[in-house]
Amino acid sequence: MEALKISSIPSLQIPSKFDKAQSKKLTSFCFNSIPSSTFSLVQRSISTFKIFTTISSSVSTEPANPPEPEVENRTQQEKFDWYAQWYPLMPVCDLDKRVPHAKKVLGIDVVVWWDRNESAWKVFDDSCPHRLAPLSEGRIDQWGRLQCVYHGWCFNGSGDCKFIPQAPADGPPIHTSKKACVAAYPSTVQNGIVWFWPNSDPQYKDVLAEKKPPYIPELDDPSYSGLMGNREIPYGYEVLIENLMDPAHVPYAHYGIMRTNQPKEKADREGGRPLDLSVQKLDINGFIAKQEWGRSKFLPPCVFYASPLDPVDQGNGAASSAGTKKVSSAQRRALLIFICIPVSPGNSRLIWTFPRNFGVWIDKIVPRWIFHVGQNLILDSDLYLLHVEERKIMDAGPNQWQKACFVPTKSDALVVGFRKWLIKYAGGQVDWRGKFSGALPPTPLREQLLDRYWSHVVSCSSCSAAHKGLRVLEVVLQVVSFSLVGIVAATKQAALSVAARTTLVAMAILSFAASKWLAHFIYKQFHFHDYNHALR
Repeated sequence: MEALKISSIPSLQIPSKFDKAQSKKLTSFCFNSIPSSTFSLVQRSISTFKIFTTISSSVSTEPANPPEPEVENRTQQEKFDWYAQWYPLMPVCDLDKRVPHAKKVLGIDVVVWWDRNESAWKVFDDSCPHRLAPLSEGRIDQWGRLQCVYHGWCFNGSGDCKFIPQAPADGPPIHTSKKACVAAYPSTVQNGIVWFWPNSDPQYKDVLAEKKPPYIPELDDPSYSGLMGNREIPYGYEVLIENLMDPAHVPYAHYGIMRTNQPKEKADREGGRPLDLSVQKLDINGFIAKQEWGRSKFLPPCVFYASPLDPVDQGNGAASSAGTKKVSSAQRRALLIFICIPVSPGNSRLIWTFPRNFGVWIDKIVPRWIFHVGQNLILDSDLYLLHVEERKIMDAGPNQWQKACFVPTKSDALVVGFRKWLIKYAGGQVDWRGKFSGALPPTPLREQLLDRYWSHVVSCSSCSAAHKGLRVLEVVLQVVSFSLVGIVAATKQAALSVAARTTLVAMAILSFAASKWLAHFIYKQFHFHDYNHALR
């Protein structure tokens, strides 16, 4: 089998190649761990969501099974500053330039909008300085300004108020007052994602020159395919990240959806097995984890990714760029990238993408929404478990996680590593700066909790277009069905032969049945698809 390799990511300090044995293991795993659904043939080629999590891990929390030594590098800055980081908002492919978009990060309500005068995405505080109406409910006016639709105040790309309709033209220029301005956050587009800096103080206006978001070259490489997806998640940032870092849950929580490599001797139906992973380097900047097939890395606060790689430099755990063997463009490479965003207590946002340089043609002919069908099903299959789990963790107290949870095996290595980083450097939880009481929102009805329409479809350009198109097709089929029945009923018996009449009635029945099937399909794929573990 041709070696499956990953290209280097210098900015993330990760090495760039791995051997043939590793290639065989990852390739075999990736193309067997797929959702088994109507679209499994398509998803087989892209090695979808959380695939990497069935591979193994090597840190133990029990004295009887001691972990491998961790390398901890202390820096002068011992406390992680949640508000001195770049945060991703949305993939550009899912943002409509014609309208403003409301988003929340770290409890901050922002509006993302396209400033055609500067040809750039802008991020403002989602509050008009006049009467605090949400600017995200506004519009882009004919001059390309962001307009509040409550009283018509208009703002340029710098947040300056340019027009107050209620102010007399011959009166004082009250629109020039600082109080009339909107707080504008530093923002940039990198790797096809809009990022913002959560501090609108003028001193951070040029922060991009000093600090940039994590950069992944493959996402800008035209030889790679990198379809993105996003979804609002009804459980918190901490639980989202540790779930993506957890290898052992996949055969169980996603049973019947994702096929995984089975051990020769199965201990149970699902094929769970001992796993082997170790955290090799942990400091304020995150950690690197070793797996049998390569490396995964956590770059706080948002980025977690996995890739098959050569062993890192044993001296400091970082990649060695000098002397790295150049990887042929003909060799297969892939990355699994998850970007986890803290929204508010009990809520997070996930952006995912799996760049690869093979099977790229599939993404050019298959609509993106088809891939999202399977990825959403995987998210839904353990969503309720994690929603409930988070509440139990909060009852115990975030800093009591390791006392409340019994994690005796090596398969929890990355989860333990993340919780260790969170407690040691980041205060044990996201710093909300007093915006919230600390209580989680109440648990909604199951159908609302697993809702796909508001959590994904409305904010995904591909799924939204597909939803509208399929709904139109559903109506067309119903119209055709009733029209055919009407034609048969209105036409005199002598005017139509028995064969013609039978054909029209059959077509009417088929059209009606097709509309009903389509309505069911739309509901399950774009609104609510429950998952019953007991019946799997």
